[in-house]
Amino acid sequence: MFGMGETGVRSDGNRAKQSPTGQQERQVRTKLMTVEEVAEYLNVPGSWVYGNWKAREIPFRKVGQALRCRPSDLEKWLDRQN
Repeated sequence: MFGMGETGVRSDGNRAKQSPTGQQERQVRTKLMTVEEVAEYLNVPGSWVYGNWKAREIPFRKVGQALRCRPSDLEKWLDRQN
């Protein structure tokens, strides 16, 4: 197999895979939430989320057949609630 030198370049001349950049880390932290994750976060049943997402304008987006929500959008939505 290929060894690593002190410079982070493998003995085959290719660079070693480095840790994620700040932007990549933000993308990992902001993964889309499922309906079940939103329900757990709001402390309500998943059926309540499904039954109310349109009427209450919970900020879901359809990804294929699934509903997904950005955590930041959910926080903004919560801030607008009475």
